[in-house]
Amino acid sequence: MMPSEIIDEPKTIYAPKRNNLNSIAMPGAGEAGILAGGHKSGKKYKKCLKGATLWTGAGMPGEADKNAGFIKDGVVAIEDGKIVAAGAGVPVPQGAEVTDLKGLFVTPGLIDAHVHMGAYNEGFPESMQDANEKTYPVLPQLRLLDSLYPDDVAFPDALSGGVTCVQSLPGSANVIGGQGIVVKTRPDVVERMAVMPCSAMKAALGENPVRIYGSRNAVPFTRMGNAWLMRDAFVRAQNYRARREAAAGKGEPFDRDLGVEALLSVLDRKMPFRIHCHRSDDIQTAVRISEEFGLDYTIEHCTEGHLIASWLAEKKVFAAVGPTLSGRSKLELRNKSWDTPRILYEAGVHFCIITDHPVIPIEHLIVCASLAVKAGLPQDEALKAVTIRAAEHLGLSDRLGFLEPGKDADLVVWSGDPLDARSRVVLTLVDGQTAYER
Repeated sequence: MMPSEIIDEPKTIYAPKRNNLNSIAMPGAGEAGILAGGHKSGKKYKKCLKGATLWTGAGMPGEADKNAGFIKDGVVAIEDGKIVAAGAGVPVPQGAEVTDLKGLFVTPGLIDAHVHMGAYNEGFPESMQDANEKTYPVLPQLRLLDSLYPDDVAFPDALSGGVTCVQSLPGSANVIGGQGIVVKTRPDVVERMAVMPCSAMKAALGENPVRIYGSRNAVPFTRMGNAWLMRDAFVRAQNYRARREAAAGKGEPFDRDLGVEALLSVLDRKMPFRIHCHRSDDIQTAVRISEEFGLDYTIEHCTEGHLIASWLAEKKVFAAVGPTLSGRSKLELRNKSWDTPRILYEAGVHFCIITDHPVIPIEHLIVCASLAVKAGLPQDEALKAVTIRAAEHLGLSDRLGFLEPGKDADLVVWSGDPLDARSRVVLTLVDGQTAYER
């Protein structure tokens, strides 16, 4: 069935009014810097979506069938911002607001684990972009939380494409560029959007830091310089800890250093290390340094990962793959290929698919998944790469990525098969509330 036969013409995009904050979820502090969102009100809020074909995320790995993981005539029951039931034959909760979605498809909300939304803002001049502090190559004390612009039009664009959660990271101008943030894409006060206010430490190897600082005849001038700066930063953090402990033992005062203390969180595996690298040699350097210091790390972009896929699997690397829909704008992208997701999948490498917005517009995340299917990635795995695997990449699979009881009620209603280019987003829910409606 064609999308035009299923849905009406577009209506309006939901935009929350910030002068009516009682209508928006007010998260409270949670464990390990995670904010616990969800609808809060004086009474239980119940909603039921019925009649749609559901993709719950429960499809078995390797299923090649086009309909793998799909449940026909399914029901999703939502209460107070959480999914309480999903599947076939689920009873409609008493007192629930019921929406009939016969002929439509429902998936978990899409997740993009690597974007620059709210820092590289749509339509802003380069001089007003906040993703890269190009003044010194090692700046772990920076926090994207402090520069995120919630009125970036990329956020409503994300909702129109079914993307309900993103990790926005500092750019790759610096070897260590600062701390990222995971947010829901429903625009609001930044703290209320935040799922993980300081989600990871961003780092970069390869061409970008060399281009920025090499042009000033400064370090890093080569890939060796990149690696030295990264190692040196962690050694300095180890030395700082030793001096701090010695001072504490003597009862002496000790001057704090916010940047070094942020790196201690990485050394203690309380904060993951997300390393931008495209070329296979840069990927190997990232793994080498991370193993030297025992870090919890991920490879961001992994453009030439298909060239060393079996080694990445052996190392149990988590990779964020993309932006594959872009052009080959620099030398380290010359081996960019849509075969990368398929080859990583066949080798057993854990990966998610990313847009690197604004490199690829955020609303086209599902298009990237579709093109990976065209290159041979099984349909079920492509959907997982923008839902479950992305949630696992972020350490949030306890809350996001599936249609199952206990998960946040972030979900998308599609006019047809979500991987069909003709399908459109009909409805996007964030924490059970309408965030976009077509």
